[in-house]
Amino acid sequence: MPELPDITAYLTALEERIMGQRLTQVRIASAFLLRTVQPPLASAEGRTVVALSRIGKRIAIGLEDDLWLVLHLMIAGRLHWRAAGAKLAGRNALAAFDFPQGSLVLTEAGSKRRASLFVLQGEAGLESVDPGGIDVMASALEGFKAALTSENRTLKRALTDPRVLSGIGNAYSDEILHAAQLSPIQQTRKLTDEEWMRLHSATLGTLQMWVNRMRVEAKNGFPEKVTAFRPDMAVHGRYNLPCPRCGDPVQRIRYADNETNYCARCQTGGKVLADRSLSRLLGSDWPRTLDGLEALKRK
Repeated sequence: MPELPDITAYLTALEERIMGQRLTQVRIASAFLLRTVQPPLASAEGRTVVALSRIGKRIAIGLEDDLWLVLHLMIAGRLHWRAAGAKLAGRNALAAFDFPQGSLVLTEAGSKRRASLFVLQGEAGLESVDPGGIDVMASALEGFKAALTSENRTLKRALTDPRVLSGIGNAYSDEILHAAQLSPIQQTRKLTDEEWMRLHSATLGTLQMWVNRMRVEAKNGFPEKVTAFRPDMAVHGRYNLPCPRCGDPVQRIRYADNETNYCARCQTGGKVLADRSLSRLLGSDWPRTLDGLEALKRK
């Protein structure tokens, strides 16, 4: 699922291509994509793009008169920049947003249709799809700590709860915890002051590093290969491969349809956590599906 750095890359690429451009037409190939009725989708056509922003893991395209198109790519949704009027060919093509200089095409791999499009009016409309997590990139240590300790959760769960932090998911939470040298099952209310400083610094540093990398890639061309599994990641998706810090094999905890990757030597004092009891512990603190996680809303 595209997370904060990936969404930033998309926004960087879109800014160069559609900011100030008129949306001439929206073509929908999947009836499951559009999740709102009012305002009607047709009301977006003919309006100029005046803003681009991120709401958690969602891409918000602002049009004239405070109308917004909000895309949630979920697990397998991806964006592509094609020639103007590009055909929606193949079962994976869900929609096209046509501009004078090109078409933004949304695809979704697989048979499940999780990606969504919302047509929203004004700030109240945007708030209706905002889970409420803080923007960690703009958060000082105390605000970060307060958000993560609002409930006593495992670090893995707290980092990825969209009601707590905005835009962090399975991939970058693994990378953050490895950088901070903290266990994914450590409880938030049991961290020391020094561990909080490490976690906050690792969160900012990891996300900024990947944002910078993804922005450079987006400047060189539209990001066509957005993936949660990158060869230069430290632990995520690297089960049994050597940890870049100590060389020990990366471990994993598997639960439901999720997987957490970590280094035992660097993060858990050499203890391997991937046994049934600990998988149940982490699993009880995590929705059984990514759909369930993304459905969480601010109370």
